[in-house]
Amino acid sequence: MSTAHASPALFELPGEIDDARVWAHAFADKYIRPVAAEYDEREATPWPVIEEAAKAGLYTPEFALQMRDDPTGLLSPVVAEEIFWGDGGIGQALLGTFLPVSAFFGAATEEQIASWLPEFFGTPGDLSVAALCVSEPDAGSDVAAIRTHARFDEATGEWVLGGTKTWATNGGIAAVHVVNAATDVALGARGHALFLIPPGTRGLSQGQKFAKHGLRASHTAEVVLDDVRIPADHVLGGKDALDERLAAVREGRRIRVPAAMAAFESTRPAIGAMALGVARAAYEYALEYSKVREQFGRPIIDNQSIAFTLADIATEIDASRLLVWRASNLLARGVRFRNAEGSMAKLKSSEIAVHATERAIQILGGNGYTRDYPVERWARDAKIFTIYEGTSEIQRLMIARSISGRRIA
Repeated sequence: MSTAHASPALFELPGEIDDARVWAHAFADKYIRPVAAEYDEREATPWPVIEEAAKAGLYTPEFALQMRDDPTGLLSPVVAEEIFWGDGGIGQALLGTFLPVSAFFGAATEEQIASWLPEFFGTPGDLSVAALCVSEPDAGSDVAAIRTHARFDEATGEWVLGGTKTWATNGGIAAVHVVNAATDVALGARGHALFLIPPGTRGLSQGQKFAKHGLRASHTAEVVLDDVRIPADHVLGGKDALDERLAAVREGRRIRVPAAMAAFESTRPAIGAMALGVARAAYEYALEYSKVREQFGRPIIDNQSIAFTLADIATEIDASRLLVWRASNLLARGVRFRNAEGSMAKLKSSEIAVHATERAIQILGGNGYTRDYPVERWARDAKIFTIYEGTSEIQRLMIARSISGRRIA
């Protein structure tokens, strides 16, 4: 069961955004859905699909810049929803590079962007992926507690990094690892900086590759940094800017949100859009199934218990999309979140993804519990959205602090 067109917009989108929505949906329908079960079963990175995306212009530095420069902020969530409608695991493998790209855009100089951005993607026939390395074995939601450190060796003019990162999408196989490290542990998150580590750098290695519950087509692994040495200009924003920022913190002056935290804030709406894609896939499948599946002589959609469940899910999906689009538009216009709008978008979307996929299994009954039907896979994929890039509990904490003005613990 598959819809022929992208989900209709909630209101009229600019022509180029709507065209991208239809284009991304067509790509997902043609290249992602037919192989989704295979790559989930194999737990393998879908390089042929990424190759097709690169040829189509969906996986390129130019498209990343187009999303960054989109004045509406809607291009990114619209495309993400359609790709994840195709499949969560392949979607994560395909769009996983855009998370480090977002962090990169938020902290890099224009010179660094011009020099490094092509390395994130590679070219058709010679593809690359990138990884954002923030979480650690003892520092997940509490980013301020990271232990990975970076010190500057004045004698050699190099940064020296050490530590272990975990849960890194594309970790160990990336052409570029964007690593969050503490340059001054005493300053907490305000002493953090993001560093660019190119492939083949001595001391960087892949640790454990995780066998996951869902998103199994996406490579997730530990990244081990053992006395990794990189040039001085491999810190995002430049060393001089970092030195100035650290001096300001030590003097008690206010600074902007640290790079890694800013990256999470900017990507939460995008994560919400990904969750929506999975939720919508499950909703559409369950809706069509309920129209053709008969029990007691009539389609099960004629029962209020089924019809009302689907009505609630449809309403929640549309409401979540509006939250995602609002937060994305605020970011594009440079408007500061006042009530944790990014967290609202991610919280609502991730939880409706879990609810929609679980209800879809229930509507399909025994069929839904088997791998012969995709809702089982979608349910496994959906759960991660309430965990990564900040758990639902962390999102509620961020929202509560924003609306109350209190330091709620």
